[in-house]
Amino acid sequence: MDKLGRYVDLAIDFAPKLALALIVLIVGFYIIGKIIKFVNDKLIASNFDKSLAPFLTSVLSVLLKVLLLFSVAEMVGIKTTSFVALLAAAGFAIGMALQGSLGNFASGVLLLLFRPYVVGDLIEVDGQKGWVKEIQIFNTIVKTVTNQNAIIPNSKLTSDTIINHSSNGNIRVDLFFSIPYEEHFDHVEKAVLEELKNVPHILTDPAASLGIEEFESHNIKVGLFMNTDPAHYWDVYYAANLAIKRALGKNNIKMAYSEGIELGPIGNN
Repeated sequence: MDKLGRYVDLAIDFAPKLALALIVLIVGFYIIGKIIKFVNDKLIASNFDKSLAPFLTSVLSVLLKVLLLFSVAEMVGIKTTSFVALLAAAGFAIGMALQGSLGNFASGVLLLLFRPYVVGDLIEVDGQKGWVKEIQIFNTIVKTVTNQNAIIPNSKLTSDTIINHSSNGNIRVDLFFSIPYEEHFDHVEKAVLEELKNVPHILTDPAASLGIEEFESHNIKVGLFMNTDPAHYWDVYYAANLAIKRALGKNNIKMAYSEGIELGPIGNN
């Protein structure tokens, strides 16, 4: 009964501290959420770097939450000095287990420092091609050309080759088709370039051009090269394919498979 009485007394003494700590924890997380939203809105309103803003708000959120947890620990009577030592030991063990995540964090810092790409760039890495949507602490989110979100670890982006299609301000669209040897290249070139004038978003400087890519065994492989803004890459790609088909159809130009099988003049549509 004496022990039970002591436990009851301890519980009575500890209960207010625990209740207050829980209230501070809940209110603290709520306030931190509001602070992060406020900071994020201010960064967006001030046209702050879109690549850096999500990273900074993520780091700020983590730091504020850690400080809040330390404050709550003090309130319930946990000595932070011993807690820090325990946390350091636990951090070392967790760090060994999460080497990949720490590597992703370090890679995220390097990406923001050296900026091989920024939000909005069209990049190609690890078999994924798309526009950079967000650079986070551990991952980069890429909106693929098929309108999906590819979440790529930052360590992958610092260890693999990155092709940034936006770094030079425009991107080249390459298309290829084959014609029989009896067709005159000049005639094909004139017909296709004339039809391309109806395709929007193709840059005039440098202008679109046709060239003989390869002399194959039964036909000529022709290459069409155009430049456009990265945001309109696929618009130009498909519209130019349609323009080629229309140009060849209107001018009764034959096409050929790579195997050498000739096709008659294709339709105008």
